[in-house]
Amino acid sequence: MKDKIVAATGSVSGATSILGSWQICHNLCLGLIWLLSIVGITASGMPLLFLTKIAIPVWMIAMLLFVITTYMYIYKKCIAKSLWLFNAGLLIAGVPFPELQPYQLLFWVAGGFVAFCGIIIYLEKKSSQRPKYVPS
Repeated sequence: MKDKIVAATGSVSGATSILGSWQICHNLCLGLIWLLSIVGITASGMPLLFLTKIAIPVWMIAMLLFVITTYMYIYKKCIAKSLWLFNAGLLIAGVPFPELQPYQLLFWVAGGFVAFCGIIIYLEKKSSQRPKYVPS
């Protein structure tokens, strides 16, 4: 049961960190406009602009969940390093504070690099677990 709670906490942390990103919100709006245009509805502007008003609270929730996940990662050793790194990268890349906008590119690069490292570690682990093909 504890493993399921830990896995759910990690998943929620990653999902909410994505919601805190300004770029993700913009891409969701563009996708919604595209879907509406397919059925013949024209939308001008950004229909999901209201999400930018809650970006900071959602990112703060993601950070709180990430702190809990970090505790579990360090003390309980029940979360994969790759998942922890990926979530950390998403949080770094999704920093939504307007005061830090001049440094947004730096956050995207740093967060993207950390998340990419998590993906590489995950893929390396998966490839080493596969049985090697031995021709007969």
